[in-house]
Amino acid sequence: MSRIPEEELEFRFFRAGGPGGQNVNKVSTAVQMRFDVKNSPSLTDSVKVRLMKLAGSRLTLDGVILITAVRFRTQERNRADAVARLDEMVAEASIKPVYRVPTRPTKASKERRLKSKSTRSTIKSGRGKPSLD
Repeated sequence: MSRIPEEELEFRFFRAGGPGGQNVNKVSTAVQMRFDVKNSPSLTDSVKVRLMKLAGSRLTLDGVILITAVRFRTQERNRADAVARLDEMVAEASIKPVYRVPTRPTKASKERRLKSKSTRSTIKSGRGKPSLD
């Protein structure tokens, strides 16, 4: 099920290269889908920001995501593929990131660390060559 209404998506079809034989030169099977993220009423502002960051190089300066699908030989499957890829991006952007709360080490843990360091130091210092004294 698509999270984005079909009315907000714009499709353009063009001829694709690759496998397909003589059909490649006659039928426009490749799909370029455009989705205007900035002006989309179906997404919240926080999801829009995360989606635009997630889109990367697929995002234009106008805030439009371009997805090109040429994986399949039929227009219908390429169209479905483009919509599915957009849905995956929206689903990923919908997950709110969990922020780490910084914590400080306890006094006891600091003391244990320093004690183990000094113990290790004495062990290592005993490994040297015996002195001539």
